[in-house]
Parts: sequence; structure tokens; C-alpha cells
Amino acid sequence: MTQTVLSKIAAELDGEGGTVAVLHGNADPDALASAFALQSVFPQVTIWTPGGVDRAGKAMAKHLDIDVLDEPEAPRGARLVVLDTSGPEQLPKDLDLSGAMVIDHHARNDRWDSARIYYCDDGKSSCSEIVYELIRGAGKELPRDAALALMLGIVTDTGKFKFARVDTFCIFAEMMRDQGVEMDEVLGLANLEPDISERISQLRGAQRLKYWKVGPHIVAISHGSAFEASVCKGILALGADVAFVGSQRDEQFRISSRARPALVRKGLHLGKLLDGVGSETSNGGGGHPGAAGITGVGDVEAILNIAAQNAMDAIRQMDSSGD
Repeated sequence: MTQTVLSKIAAELDGEGGTVAVLHGNADPDALASAFALQSVFPQVTIWTPGGVDRAGKAMAKHLDIDVLDEPEAPRGARLVVLDTSGPEQLPKDLDLSGAMVIDHHARNDRWDSARIYYCDDGKSSCSEIVYELIRGAGKELPRDAALALMLGIVTDTGKFKFARVDTFCIFAEMMRDQGVEMDEVLGLANLEPDISERISQLRGAQRLKYWKVGPHIVAISHGSAFEASVCKGILALGADVAFVGSQRDEQFRISSRARPALVRKGLHLGKLLDGVGSETSNGGGGHPGAAGITGVGDVEAILNIAAQNAMDAIRQMDSSGD
């Protein structure tokens, strides 16, 4: 069944007419790598990033000479394939998704019901792994630069393999062997030193930190104006087990979250937790067990407190069930 759906998507991508690979806002290396790999093996694929690309994605695009279209309007007359996007709220609101094909690896989302084809494998640690399987299943030859991009997508989305699964290592090793890529080449692209703006955001995040102790665990929240994911990682490095960091721009807010692998192994799933917060507040959230986000309209402080409370409730429930 899995290969049947992927084969159907591959056959459409191989057909006549252009394809637009659209990515979520602030697209990360996993999303960009997935699009670049499809562009490398299928004809006439345009990579569209209406919400921009994050710092790591920009570095990858520069190194591998990846062209992206960042115009607010979608190219006309082309089929649409949505990659690595947990919910339609991460795309432009007026985008017609009725004919779209969606390939994702986050928690399954019923809000994609309007898409023509929705393929979601939440057993994969990255979207790059799904795209690799799609390309191999279609009998296509993967260029070395595309393989390097997919490997970088895997490294970044698994937190340098902290959240990797067995199949992740198998796919990664297969690309290393087939393409002659050494680990230092991939990690050299993944290890970006934070610039001064990012470091200042981390310091401000620490200044505005609030936290709660839940048994042996610590849940923390903070807010700033940028680099939410980076600030989350900094707060975990300070000692928190779960961190939520948000920013506010007029009525719009954006929140990133991170959790330690030990809590994920116990059953915490930040993607499902923030999907629930999204439903509770009429916004859109989702993501991975150990890394997720939510965007929408509302007061960021209120949403941060709701997310923290739900996380504490989930941790208490996990601790009590383990007694």
C-alpha cells in the first residue's frame, strides 16, 4: 500500500507539465532537501518557499546552488506537491489545495482532507527518508548533491540522530555507500555557528525564562522576537526538559518547542500536544515527538501558558502510569 501511493505520486511527477514543490514557512533543511531531490530527478520542478527559508536552509541552498522561488503568489498552471508540512495553516491562506499531493512525516492531520493525495508516514524521522524511498521506488538515479541534501535533512531533523530510528540509519548508510559521502562532509554543513543576532536572542530568552518543576522534570517557557527554535535548544542546555518559546507580531504569534529524548521515550509527543493546543485555540499546531510548533492568531503569553500546562499534565500522567 505504501509503495502503491508513492508510485502513484512518482508517476504524476514524471508526467508532462510543471510541478511546484511548496514548503512550509521558514522552511528547514529537511523540507528544502526533499524538494531539491525531487527537482533533481523529475522534470520541471520549481521549489516555492512563500514563507521563506531558515538560516540552515539558506546555507544549504548556497552550498548546493539550490534555486528557490520566494514570491508570495504561486506559479500558475502546475501541479502542486506539498512537502514536510504538518498542516495547511503553514501555507498561504488562499492557496487552492484541492488538487495537491501532500508528502509528510509528522503526526497525521485531518486538516489535509481537502488534498487530492495525502501520504503521511509518521514512522519516518524525516521527510527526506520518504522522498528517498519514492525516488528509489521509481527507479531513478539520485545525483550526489541531492543525496547530500537528503542526508543533511535527516541529520537536522533527527537532532543529529538523537531521534533517529533504525530505518533512518539504514537509509543514511545506503546513501553514504552509494554516493561516497563521508560523515564530516554532512556534519560540516549541519554545524553552523550562531551569529550575534541568534546569540542575543538566546540570552534574552534566558532573561525572560519561566519554569515549573513537575516531579523530576522541568517545563520552561520564554518569548522573544526571533530564533525561537534556537532559544528552545538553549533553554534545554540550561537544564529544562521541555521548552516552549514564542514570538508575537501584531496579532500573529509563533511558538517552537523542544523536549529531551528521555521524555519522548516515555511517551511525550510535542507534535500531538501542540496539535491539541491548536484545536483548543483555533490555531494550527503539530510536528515531531521531540520538536514541534504552533502558529496563529492570539496572545503568545496565553498560548505559551496553555502549552506548558498541557505538557505538565502529560508528564504527570506519564509518571503516574509508570509507578
